[in-house]
Amino acid sequence: MKAYRTFLLLLAFGGVTFLSSAGQTPASVKTPASGNASGQPVPQKITVHLDPAKTEIHWTVSTALHTVHGTFSLKGGLITIDPSTGEAQGEVIVETASGQSGNKSRDAKMQKEILESEKYPEAIFHPEKVTGSLRTGSQQKISIGGLFTIHGGDHPLTLEMDIDMKGSDATATTHFAVPYVQWGMKDPSSFFTHVSKEVKVDVAARGTVDGV
Repeated sequence: MKAYRTFLLLLAFGGVTFLSSAGQTPASVKTPASGNASGQPVPQKITVHLDPAKTEIHWTVSTALHTVHGTFSLKGGLITIDPSTGEAQGEVIVETASGQSGNKSRDAKMQKEILESEKYPEAIFHPEKVTGSLRTGSQQKISIGGLFTIHGGDHPLTLEMDIDMKGSDATATTHFAVPYVQWGMKDPSSFFTHVSKEVKVDVAARGTVDGV
């Protein structure tokens, strides 16, 4: 009988010990600090806000007689970049109806027959990959690859950009060509007038950068 009571006491003591230890974290288990698998802090994403009021978009197209100059207006632009991978997301939007060259009849024809701006009111660049790094207080070159959506089609486009950053303020310039006829838009050439099938575009974008 005495042995039986001793057994019950040992069992009860062991149960209390087990229940007490079950609520404790083993000494070998540690809560990981915020960061990646190697314990290094995760780089903050970089966000670029483009200012439509301070961004200029100029275009030129050659004809048999002269070169036509014109502009477009930026509607808005927001790009997010992961500096650890270079992956980018966002949109840079241009309103096609804002295109003008200073000649009302020519611009009306461009809007109705070539850009078809009522049907396709926006041209959008979707960034996907950034090569190069953004650093404040210096001038640098980066490239941004992505898709350019215009006139109902998506087209791969890589922009080579010159960046000048001062604090959080940044200026970016780039030049590229749009083979608009190849991309499905109407060729405005006639028997009397030849128009280039490529439009050259120059952009001087200004905005702010967060996360650098």
